[in-house]
Amino acid sequence: MPDPATDERLTILLGCDTFAPDVNGAAKFAERLAEGLIERGHRVVVVAPSDTGVPHEGVETHAGHAVFVYRLRSHRWPLHEWVRFIFPGAARRGVARILDDVKPDAVHFQSHFIVGRALSVEARSRGIRLIATNHTMPENMLEFTGVPRFAWPVLLKWAWRDEGKVLGRAEAVTTPTRRAAEFLEEHTPIRDVHAISCGIHTTDYTPSFQGARNTVLFVGRLAHEKCIDVLVRAFALLPESLGARLEIVGKGEQRAELEKLVASLGLSDRVAFAGYVSDADLPARYTAASVLAMPSIAELQSIVTMEAMASGLPVVAADAMALPHLVHDGENGYLFRPGDVVDLAAKLERVLTLPEAEFDAMKHASLRIVQSHDIERTVSTFEALYRGMPVTDPVTE
Repeated sequence: MPDPATDERLTILLGCDTFAPDVNGAAKFAERLAEGLIERGHRVVVVAPSDTGVPHEGVETHAGHAVFVYRLRSHRWPLHEWVRFIFPGAARRGVARILDDVKPDAVHFQSHFIVGRALSVEARSRGIRLIATNHTMPENMLEFTGVPRFAWPVLLKWAWRDEGKVLGRAEAVTTPTRRAAEFLEEHTPIRDVHAISCGIHTTDYTPSFQGARNTVLFVGRLAHEKCIDVLVRAFALLPESLGARLEIVGKGEQRAELEKLVASLGLSDRVAFAGYVSDADLPARYTAASVLAMPSIAELQSIVTMEAMASGLPVVAADAMALPHLVHDGENGYLFRPGDVVDLAAKLERVLTLPEAEFDAMKHASLRIVQSHDIERTVSTFEALYRGMPVTDPVTE
């Protein structure tokens, strides 16, 4: 691959339908990408919905860097914790003005919903190089539409067609893993989708080979597609002799329901809900844990899983979507049948009772596998795409 770092400075406009202070994988990726580009001397401008609803623009601090952010007038979507809606006409007018002000060398939009949709039209009409990254599947959004379940099959068919139409306007389309790329190619006319890891700063995390081996950790949004109820029920099946505890880090609409489930299973003294944990404090949670459990069935990559691996944790994950690309069964953890409480419990017990040498080998395997997901490789690949250079997808699977 050419070395894009040797070329002149670029102006990159990142279009986001979700951005900090939102806490989710797409928002975190955009923030880390902006950080990496700024550190290489590029100018980065972000356009996103206003987190307060009121439009404003100015310099914000993200990941320790000053970023100019345009916040468009938005309205809270009542069926979701953080999703905000922008009227399409207002979005088109807003991004048109921003493009004319910023005059970017490339536009990189992170979803096809509102901001990305508007940018895909306005940037293309101005001849600006357009890159798209897909972080979502329509299946994951159906429950937040308010549409009755009997109409979901029709809505899903339309949603995939719409996603393909918007993403197809870009000159290059990316998604975090090869499996996610294949999934997009199966459901839309788009071809040659690039698999580019979201990437993490692997050096931000600290592995530990000491301490008690009894803490199961979950990190993520407390949402239906994360299947945290499956994890709680599986945890209840672990032998009491293990002295295991479950720590659930994150916030979301399912917290009250999950707390009721924990109480009904008599687990209140062994399951802790930590709520939101800041980026500064999160690495310590990984370091102190014994194993990460990731029961989600809808991960296009899972930044959380990569963070856990960079902390030297074995991972027990659902054998679904992109998780098998990170969790190599029997090497750095185990895969379980999605939704199978008994299988998940058995795999967690197996990790917690492994002989010390085998447990340490799994920790070392996580550290080795995650190295190919370092953010620097991700930033280099996107730099090349912004310049229109041919790229070879990083080998991450």
